[in-house]
Amino acid sequence: MPVEDTEEHFEDRLGAALHQAGGTYETDRRTLITAGEVRGRRLLVRRKASVLGGVAGIALVGLGGALLLPGAGDDGRRTVVASPAASGTASAQPGTVSGDELVRTLQELLPEGEFSGQQSRSTDAELPPYALTVYDDGQGKAAVSVSLSRIPQGSEQDLQAVACPDKNLTPYDSCVTSQLPDGSALMLFQGYEYPDRRVDTKRWSADLVTPQGQHVTVTEWNSAAEKDAPISRPEPPLSTAQLKTVATDTAWRTAIDAIPEDPKKPTDTLEQPPAGIDGAAIRSTLTSLLPEDVEVVSEGGQDTEYAYLVVDDGEGESLVQINVQPDMSDVEDELFGPDAETLPDGTKVVTRQGPGEKAGAGVVMWTADTIRTDGRRVVISAFNSGSQNEAATRDTPALTIEELKDIATSAKWLELA
Repeated sequence: MPVEDTEEHFEDRLGAALHQAGGTYETDRRTLITAGEVRGRRLLVRRKASVLGGVAGIALVGLGGALLLPGAGDDGRRTVVASPAASGTASAQPGTVSGDELVRTLQELLPEGEFSGQQSRSTDAELPPYALTVYDDGQGKAAVSVSLSRIPQGSEQDLQAVACPDKNLTPYDSCVTSQLPDGSALMLFQGYEYPDRRVDTKRWSADLVTPQGQHVTVTEWNSAAEKDAPISRPEPPLSTAQLKTVATDTAWRTAIDAIPEDPKKPTDTLEQPPAGIDGAAIRSTLTSLLPEDVEVVSEGGQDTEYAYLVVDDGEGESLVQINVQPDMSDVEDELFGPDAETLPDGTKVVTRQGPGEKAGAGVVMWTADTIRTDGRRVVISAFNSGSQNEAATRDTPALTIEELKDIATSAKWLELA
């Protein structure tokens, strides 16, 4: 992947916090894609100020200095080196840390081994800095990267960056959070590049957020690339203790402080995202609308717009998930064509039955998709398994298409703010 292919690189970096909730249960793909497009258009100004919310944050203070490199300093730390020119840029900001320096520091922090396939971006680039190297300790090649950014303190991104994901949504082997003596929050994550495990590429990471909002993400894989590369070793090379050592090195904080403030960043007004409907309220409403013979086994979801239940009607567990979006009127025609059923109150309804995409063997997904005259959209899906990552455990979902339709068109959804 060329260095210039920057945005996709950081979309794939949402480690466990962010990286991380989007590749979850396979909801109706049309729902997610369209909702993302709409939200993207609505948040254009905000996204210019914060690429992928937090993973590529801005509002950064430009300070002098650059990377700490081995060799000098009475305290044993790496000394500060300022770069006159940034890797891959025509002209560098004073105090810029070049991409080459970031790569060199990453390699110095890794155990002895061979390195290849370096990629990087300097601190004065348009998108946030990162470094990637392919590391081989003799046990097989492994990609290792570090991404640097600043997160607004107390923001949603701040909380998400070091929060373990819902294991029912994003399967993983281990996730541990802790607070360091200096007040920094640390998350150590051991999971997979693909939540559905369609390829068994492992992704382990450490996310550090300091009290000053400096965000460091160190990620490693058991292959020479994060995607589309053969698995080259059973596990990534670094233990969680080693990941912590790399992520907490003060060199990264110095590099983050060298990121200049974006002169194009809005100063007084920043477009806020449209308020989402509370996820807990969605989950509670969904529970109240279930048939009497269905028992809730487990539940979960997100802060806004999404919830899920695992239910059992005596024939086996069945996953039920729901999205409630406050205003999707601007894409109504794209989603509800002439074949959609229109109810007396103007609500449009589409139902679908088919295989669960990227799901376990034999898993099917039944969906009722509705939109009200005010643009409120309710999409509910049920599966014949308690998890899409497992094979089907029953012949059909616990809820019929008619029951899904009744739930989606309930007037109770209009009561949610």
